[in-house]
Amino acid sequence: MTIQYKTRGVCSRQMNVKLEAGVVKSVEVVGGCHGNLQGIARLVEGMRAEEAMEKLSGIRCGNKATSCPDQLSKALKIALEEEAKRA
Repeated sequence: MTIQYKTRGVCSRQMNVKLEAGVVKSVEVVGGCHGNLQGIARLVEGMRAEEAMEKLSGIRCGNKATSCPDQLSKALKIALEEEAKRA
């Protein structure tokens, strides 16, 4: 299952997250710091969504209240909720 998440408060504009049985299969980020976000996406591939959320949630970017990793944790939460609805 794939969701499109519109980010808020960060440089990236959108995250496309694919989950299968609670495991992150792929993450594509539109906008933002391409190299860093590509690295984060690869690191979470194959990881249980809950584990990735724990590691990424609450990370801040400078003086912003959020960051792209934090936004990814929010996208993963929504993806898990959607996956549970469809089960």
